[in-house]
Amino acid sequence: MTSPPGPREERRIALVESGPGRFTAIDVDEAGRERQWVTVERSVLAEWVRDAERDNPRWIIRSAREIYPGLLSAGARMTRTHDLMLSHAILRDTAAVPHPLPPSSDWTSREPIAEAPALFDVVERAAADPVAEVLDQYRAQRQVIGAAADGRLGLLCAAESAGGLVAEELRAAGLPWDVATHEAILTETLGTRPIAGGLPSRMVELGDRVRELLGDPQLHLDSQPRLLRALHRVGVHAESTGRWELAKYEHPVIEPLLAYKKLSRLLSANGWSWLAEWVHENRFRPVYITGGVVTGRWASSGGGALQVPRSLRPAVRADAGWTLVVADVAQLEPRMLAAMARDEAMATAARGADLYAGVVESGAVSTREEAKYAVLGAMYGATTGDSGRLVPRLRKVYPRAMGLVDDAARIGEDGGIVSTWLGRSSPRPSDEWNSVQSQATAADADAAEVALARRRARDWGRFTRNFVVQGTAAEWSLIWLAEIRHRLRQLPQALTPAPASGPFAREAHLAFFLHDEVILHVPEECADAAADAVRDAAAVATRRLFGSFPIDVPLDLRIALTAAK
Repeated sequence: MTSPPGPREERRIALVESGPGRFTAIDVDEAGRERQWVTVERSVLAEWVRDAERDNPRWIIRSAREIYPGLLSAGARMTRTHDLMLSHAILRDTAAVPHPLPPSSDWTSREPIAEAPALFDVVERAAADPVAEVLDQYRAQRQVIGAAADGRLGLLCAAESAGGLVAEELRAAGLPWDVATHEAILTETLGTRPIAGGLPSRMVELGDRVRELLGDPQLHLDSQPRLLRALHRVGVHAESTGRWELAKYEHPVIEPLLAYKKLSRLLSANGWSWLAEWVHENRFRPVYITGGVVTGRWASSGGGALQVPRSLRPAVRADAGWTLVVADVAQLEPRMLAAMARDEAMATAARGADLYAGVVESGAVSTREEAKYAVLGAMYGATTGDSGRLVPRLRKVYPRAMGLVDDAARIGEDGGIVSTWLGRSSPRPSDEWNSVQSQATAADADAAEVALARRRARDWGRFTRNFVVQGTAAEWSLIWLAEIRHRLRQLPQALTPAPASGPFAREAHLAFFLHDEVILHVPEECADAAADAVRDAAAVATRRLFGSFPIDVPLDLRIALTAAK
């Protein structure tokens, strides 16, 4: 074997679960060629990883979701990784290179674990030689990344891999959650807590009022067919029981019915049962899925982390001696659009905290509300209503930005693929979509088939139009997260520990992430430094993506004991 890497060369270690109770660690070069290897018993793996971290290696791992929870629970961290599963999902579909990675079911992301596994539980796999499997996959991925015209695809895989680590660290640390505050909000909003199987008092009152107005004392309000029939009998001919559909009608039953449905959503999504299942030791620990949406946005598989209502934000409360740093980006997606398109006029409108106000100042529209409708309509492909009326005005003032999303829509309508700034590519239309388009071009196609094909094409064009913008915003957020994480590790340890935060009991840490928002849980004495870290990370993320192009990405940042606004 050759010598270990020199002091200036990035060390790469492939860490593979190679059998019951053991792991194999292989030093490899950039291309994935083996240098030296060692067998590490499960009982000493965490200690071995901590020692190896002194060289700041890049770990080549199958999946952070599989190995990192066990390491965290044993007090070991990984600073940098190349996550083969997450990277495979990008590289098998990317249009950034002539020959993307061949898809393989062996590298399709598995369902997230419901609970952190016992320390390095062995996962049964069919691979005869897991070490060879990992190294072969890494070499194939390096070839695809190396074939890209620039470093964007490599940056995307690095950022996605960092996101995989952050997702597991978020769950290990948990979001500080005050149970008493949550229960008080539920009682104030829903009424007295129900006996098992019943409803809270305010929902009972509203339900009785709705039944009275509908003249049906036995009506089951959670049965949509029965509720619709009852509404039709009193002249409310709604097609569904959705909020926007019901709001079209004027009838005394509408107000209490909408109020009942709102409380019902709160009870089912975040009521007492949710609190008992998801909050333990004053921590909410949801299951995050990195890249769980095709655009690269995260998803959540448990706990509804992406749908926590604003009304419950006061329950997000720092521990004694700690505080929260809450930060979100104002209008992230249109700012990304301006930078991607190199539209200096739109970048001028984006200077400062309110892009929509800047759009008004440009003369494109008259009011901030019109600006919001127009910009969102441009990104989501609105063709009717206020958005459809206002979007053409943007084309005159911001031709480069509008040209970018219009081109993405046209490519989608033709069944083509579009890509984000760093190279994540959109999925191809389904076979059914292609069949509809093919049938519409046949000589004997009727008008209905042609109309259906056009509608489906426009729908797919709206998807690809938004894909490039939302996906690039997700890339910015990934780099932001990675940079925050790096900077927080440089801060001093807490004077007062927060034991419920597990491996982060003495360290400022990320506690929550939602698309363009982060919540940090930090020692009070580090609050200002942590806030600076968040701001600096945002500036670095912007430079990493867009270089010197003058685009503002301002933060709404506050230091507070709770996440309530």
